[in-house]
Amino acid sequence: MTTSNSTRNLGVTAAVVGVVVAILAGFAIAQTMSDSDGDGGEQQVVTDESHRLDEVPDAKATLVEFLDFECEACGAAYPFIEDLRERYDGELEFVVRYFPLEGHANSRNAAHAVEAAARQGELEAMYQRMFDTQAEWGEQQESQAPLFRSWAEELGLDMGQYDRDVDSDDVAERVERDFRDGSELDVTGTPTFFLNGERLEPQSEQDFYDAIDAALED
Repeated sequence: MTTSNSTRNLGVTAAVVGVVVAILAGFAIAQTMSDSDGDGGEQQVVTDESHRLDEVPDAKATLVEFLDFECEACGAAYPFIEDLRERYDGELEFVVRYFPLEGHANSRNAAHAVEAAARQGELEAMYQRMFDTQAEWGEQQESQAPLFRSWAEELGLDMGQYDRDVDSDDVAERVERDFRDGSELDVTGTPTFFLNGERLEPQSEQDFYDAIDAALED
């Protein structure tokens, strides 16, 4: 499912919004995080090592996405997320967490590549490359690690460090910690969103905006 580049601005196309709402409705679970969960529960949603694409000091609103780079639903949601980031630039902190699904042959390869790039300061560039090109490499049964490595070269990364990191136990464990936290939060599919520690389950585009606006006003 794709969207026209001409429609990507501060608004979100009806087609993309429909996809995102359907995704979220499909993964809706009654149990959400609440104040009664305490700091321990909150730390499962965002940890000190969590990656922030948009870091906003003292942000009133933090949106967290558990994602799988090979997931078509995440790819469909990606333009929507980019629009949200632009709309709330400087106000909304956006956190990405890895949740590679077993049904995708290259989901962990992709997560490891992004994590390796993040360790050289290129998290956002590799994150965007994954989704911008998902139609080209997704749903392939053979390893796409060589393709991901070519992108690391294009980004000018230290390839010796990249090669050591991408195959390291440390990177694998880092990705697994995100996955484990998601599982403990009852994340079963991607994308799954949390806003200020609570699962976000909007039924419309406006619900998304209203929830963020309300968080920013608190």
